[in-house]
Amino acid sequence: MRISPFVFLLLVPVVLFSCIGEDEEIAAPKPRGYFRIDMPEKTYKRYDTTCPYTFEHPWYSVMITPKEGPAESCWKNLEFPGFKATIHISYKQVHNNLDTLLDNVWELTEKHSSVAAGLRDSTIRNSNDKVYGMVFELAGNAASQMQFYLTDSTDHFLRGALYFFAEPNKDSIAPVYDFIREDVYHLISTFRWKDKPAAQ
Repeated sequence: MRISPFVFLLLVPVVLFSCIGEDEEIAAPKPRGYFRIDMPEKTYKRYDTTCPYTFEHPWYSVMITPKEGPAESCWKNLEFPGFKATIHISYKQVHNNLDTLLDNVWELTEKHSSVAAGLRDSTIRNSNDKVYGMVFELAGNAASQMQFYLTDSTDHFLRGALYFFAEPNKDSIAPVYDFIREDVYHLISTFRWKDKPAAQ
């Protein structure tokens, strides 16, 4: 008896599936996973040097003066070695140039937002300590997903930008970003100016 090709094609899947027992699973590709990261306990210490600002940062971060870049002594990198992340902190005195400094912040944020899926901003207003500013959070695969600036509007201006030293991938970075995001907001909430601007 000759089996037509059409019937043969119908019988092949039936025969293959009948070979699988009830306890056996069909092999299927697994979704891409990421390494689990154990997050440390959040405890903070105060950063207080000759710079005209002070704030609290987590014990698992290290404040470093970068070797390259501007000569200003109060430009710092707050590094998170265990997470391959850095907050670049730049400080400037205000000399009737606040508008220019704010324009620079918007220009730098725009460069990152061009590849971001969205932008959310939050206003910072601490009138008692004269700390005003904004936080920008960029959704998607932007190189810097969080940026902020703080000023007293007369003498001081500070900008921060969070970078991860890994290929931008919001899914793999998300748990660490959420963890460090809390530290950035803690830094801002504990941020205070000192009396005099740094000499430049």
